Amino acid sequence: MSLVNASAGNTSASFQKGNPSYITLLTLVATLGRLLFGYDTAVVNGAEKSLVAFYIQNITNPAHYDYAVSMITEYRSLMVIVLFAIFLIISGQIIRLIGIKKGGITGLIIVAILSYWAVGFISNPVPVDAAALQNIGDVIKGFVIASALIGCVIGGSAAGFISKSLGRKNGLMIAAIAFLLSAIGAWWPEVFNIFGVQDAYSFVIYRILGGIGVGIASMISPMYIAEIAPAIVRGKLVSFNQFAIILGMLLIYFVNYFIAQQGNEQWLITEGWRWMFFSGAIPAGIFFILLFFVPETPRYLVMKGQDEKALKVLNKISGSSNASKILEEIKSTTHEKNVPWLSYGFFIIFVGIMLSVFQQFVGINVVLYYAGNIFRNMGSSTDSSLLQTIIVGIVNLLFTVLAIFTVDKFGRKPLMIIGSIGMAVSMMALGFAFYFNQMGIAALIFMLTYTAAFAMSWGPVCWVLLAEIFPNSIRSALSIAVAAQWIANWVVSLSFPVMNDNVWLTAKFHHGFSYWIYAIMGILSAIFMWKLVPETKGKTLEEIEHLWKKKPKQTVEDALLNNTEF
Repeated sequence: MSLVNASAGNTSASFQKGNPSYITLLTLVATLGRLLFGYDTAVVNGAEKSLVAFYIQNITNPAHYDYAVSMITEYRSLMVIVLFAIFLIISGQIIRLIGIKKGGITGLIIVAILSYWAVGFISNPVPVDAAALQNIGDVIKGFVIASALIGCVIGGSAAGFISKSLGRKNGLMIAAIAFLLSAIGAWWPEVFNIFGVQDAYSFVIYRILGGIGVGIASMISPMYIAEIAPAIVRGKLVSFNQFAIILGMLLIYFVNYFIAQQGNEQWLITEGWRWMFFSGAIPAGIFFILLFFVPETPRYLVMKGQDEKALKVLNKISGSSNASKILEEIKSTTHEKNVPWLSYGFFIIFVGIMLSVFQQFVGINVVLYYAGNIFRNMGSSTDSSLLQTIIVGIVNLLFTVLAIFTVDKFGRKPLMIIGSIGMAVSMMALGFAFYFNQMGIAALIFMLTYTAAFAMSWGPVCWVLLAEIFPNSIRSALSIAVAAQWIANWVVSLSFPVMNDNVWLTAKFHHGFSYWIYAIMGILSAIFMWKLVPETKGKTLEEIEHLWKKKPKQTVEDALLNNTEF
């Protein structure tokens, strides 16, 4: 939903009616990209235990020390490459924000620090001690499980360029190909290992490729819908994107459970997990084929000077009686004004970044990616944990729908603050349940209330706020918030196994420590929303933009901090 205004703006007033059946079909095709987003990112939930047993467990086995050396050495090299890639993305955002001169100097300083760290990181001897190997194994586990998110950062950052230079339709086709190749490669990474690395890291590379597809689809799917939908139904159609993500997650939870029923525990470790990843090839293949039958968006065609093609598409979408008029209106809005990102001060950028960071730091993707692990820590069997994960997915879906229907009635801030408090209480209680070894129905209830609290607030509503707070003239600055969100997602997913499986932390807190960290983040997110984020309910985009304009006697920051009107 966040990218509606970023790509489409307010198109024509006459673009009110159209061919509902055709528009709905186009929407469903584009929405498959978001369904695959949810499907691909959540598939690892059911396979996490098997991946650890198949690729990572032997790192701590003295009889396989050579394997441990190779795995740790290659991990360090890949991690350095990943961090430099992410740094390049961040550098591009910094340069865009503060200019080439200042941004370049900042970049050089960071490169020097990162290079110094990388030399020591790679050359550090591989430990022999079992406890140290266990700790490194936990880090590698997080790296393997969260590897798709690296691709999400890359794909999300590249999506703007791809959509502008290659088009919305071609961008979606690139995403579909990435999904398809990832599903096939992750299915049997040993057979498709063309990279000369350990098979575990061949799997990682294919997962990164899938993540690139997710990152591209996360931006271009709603952009495509926004640009083909009549204004009167645009919000409703684009809102299906958030629904489709959760539906994709719920779908793979069912698929994982079904696959797990086809064999015993050992079969699941050696073969079952492979079919979980390969199952993604089916929706990815369908998505790719269907894209051959959808048109490019009229807005993009006009931007490329292909007015006749745009008119043909508009004839199908809106009917011949309105097409010419709509074409002229689209042509009049294609020249968008862009100004420096800091035109409204840094505070608006800060708010956008922190909204994205808090959305991840409250720990939602720990639940979505590691739910099976969490339920097994509660004492559930593999089959039971997968079934409980399905319940989490259903709750997530239902409360996401609730948010969609209440965000304009109750407002953004109340929902976000209530959600933050609900998540904080649930995570605190879950941490104590682990700490006192009180696993049972109460712990499951805490997981479900946490999921419900997120789904009705920070899940969909955060994207609504991100869509609204950035003025049209600096709308592209939203890319900073999107990049921050994927990076924060990666950090949380990478760090959870380190905190949750650490020998010392487990002995002291019985797996409860990490949940208390997320509870603290929930409290901080509530304070952040209360003190620093304005309510946007009922305000036009122009009124919201006025909030950020600097005033001689009172800045936005002062007004927010003092709870006064501005």
